[in-house]
Amino acid sequence: MDHSAFAALAERHRRELHVHCYRMLASFDEAEDAVQETFLKAWRGRSGFDGGSQFRAWLYRIATNVCLDMLRRSSRRTSANSHPEVPWLQPYPDRLLDQAAPSDEQPEAVAISRETISLAFLAALQVLPPRQRAALIARDVLGWPASETAAALGTSVAAANSALQRARTTMQSHLPGSRAEWSAREPSAEERELVGQFIAARERLDADAVIAIAARDIRVTMPPLPYCFQGTEAIALLLADAAGMGEWRLVPAGANRMPAAASYLRRPGDSVFRAFKLDVMRVEGTVIAEITTFNADLFPAFGLQLKL
Repeated sequence: MDHSAFAALAERHRRELHVHCYRMLASFDEAEDAVQETFLKAWRGRSGFDGGSQFRAWLYRIATNVCLDMLRRSSRRTSANSHPEVPWLQPYPDRLLDQAAPSDEQPEAVAISRETISLAFLAALQVLPPRQRAALIARDVLGWPASETAAALGTSVAAANSALQRARTTMQSHLPGSRAEWSAREPSAEERELVGQFIAARERLDADAVIAIAARDIRVTMPPLPYCFQGTEAIALLLADAAGMGEWRLVPAGANRMPAAASYLRRPGDSVFRAFKLDVMRVEGTVIAEITTFNADLFPAFGLQLKL
């Protein structure tokens, strides 16, 4: 197979491999590096692959091991009781998740439809040692059989199953017990309406209106900064600070299958609104329960302008 044919075949799987690496690493940027390294290793090792229908699985095995190598080199660990303890956590644009499954008939569509991509799930995964993390993703997210998981990890079925059981036990202490609750779903019409109210209230800097749609114990975190603000009184103080910064414009967005809002700030004396932050919201019932605030570095990946 020549390079152009190989590249065309591999490119079909780029987005789903990126999502897989993102689950492993919790970083959008590092996942991009991992995919590039995966394709390079696959090209160099193509003589050891006999082709056929297992090409996708072969790429996944390479990607998994690339991520394991990256994690071993970084040696970073966290207890992940809250997002600030995962400073490398980045959001993932919904529009790119949509691209990962171009057809309901293709295998990758199944992986994305079962997406465990919420920020809480990503943060909890970071608690796990690399091999346990890989085992849990392979078995409980991708649905691989034990034999395939063991082959990808270069270990025995018994060792892979043991890693999986330890990973499940750890995850249960950080997430709801129901497997279904690990998955983020598409925001509902009610959630989108709530985000619309949030955007309108934030633009006019109406603290009372924001507090009216916030849970009493709402939490705001700002990775990579080690800040955690709890409760509506803290929200009021944050909004007071925002009012002193200038004028705001907000645009609805979607990240990790959760509702989000992109904020633009026009400071006094400036003539344009400039990209400032992305708020990703967790909604419970009819209120916003949590906001995770990220900087504007990934606006282009979200298809968002840097200026308004």
